[in-house]
Amino acid sequence: MLCEINAWGNLPAVWLAITSAAAVGITGMSAVVFWAYYVNPSYEMWRYKSNPKYPTVMMVKEEIQQMFKGMFTATLCPALTLWMTTKGYSQAYCGVSESHGAGHLLLEFWVIWIGTDFFEFFYHWIGHRISFMWGIHKHHHVFYNPSPFAVIADEYVDQFVRSTPLCLLPMMMPINIDLMFGVYVIFFYGYGVYLHWGYELEALPADHPFINTSFQHYLHHAISVKNKPYHTGFFFKIWDQMFGSIYKGDVVISAMEARGRGLRTREAFDKIEKPDYSPLLRLSFWLKGEVEDSPAMAESKKSM
Repeated sequence: MLCEINAWGNLPAVWLAITSAAAVGITGMSAVVFWAYYVNPSYEMWRYKSNPKYPTVMMVKEEIQQMFKGMFTATLCPALTLWMTTKGYSQAYCGVSESHGAGHLLLEFWVIWIGTDFFEFFYHWIGHRISFMWGIHKHHHVFYNPSPFAVIADEYVDQFVRSTPLCLLPMMMPINIDLMFGVYVIFFYGYGVYLHWGYELEALPADHPFINTSFQHYLHHAISVKNKPYHTGFFFKIWDQMFGSIYKGDVVISAMEARGRGLRTREAFDKIEKPDYSPLLRLSFWLKGEVEDSPAMAESKKSM
């Protein structure tokens, strides 16, 4: 499909097509998980939620707006890659051939996965370490209790830079276009939905020694600020371990720990406010324009 789109040879048209497909794909992935775990959540579900509280409908609205804002620049590099392929500036290719068989595809997959994972970690890490970069990235941390819509709820610059491996990798080595884009959309965005899911898997320890878990990413949103880059990695925890950005405190505890302390009782669940998210389905809610921040969001922005 991507190669067919690429045949158009028109950069704006290719960008628009990729953006439209991304809008459907990423909104659908996030919306399905949000609907299942945030709309009418059960007590059994809530016992595994990292933050016992649920984000307000206004907070989720802002996440979705930021998600689309980030998406428009995140799709620029994929479009550029397709355009550069037609101009001979890229080694990206379509299909499978004798010179680029299954073994080469496997190598490409590992280069895309490991290379992008370190790039994502390091860019994120310096986003907390360098003042002017924190000035850009801090907008993502308004969502201190994120939902699945917060995966790419970033400013334009953040999302453009994070998508640059889609341009750079095919300039360095032959890369299958469908494989690279598939890894990014399904593998990376899918794992991003898990990290911003807000819940913990019973089968996966919250403090897993090798991979970053949804709890650790929630922890990152909750306490990682300027000059405190806790758990800025994506898939692999080794980068944070190497750079000394592992959180070792106990101010924020996992749902697993909370259950162990007897804090996730039915009585506690009944006291938790369950927001009505139905306004998100009404056009009038999106057309109201500027809406006053909730106290929680105002306080979060004030502390930045």
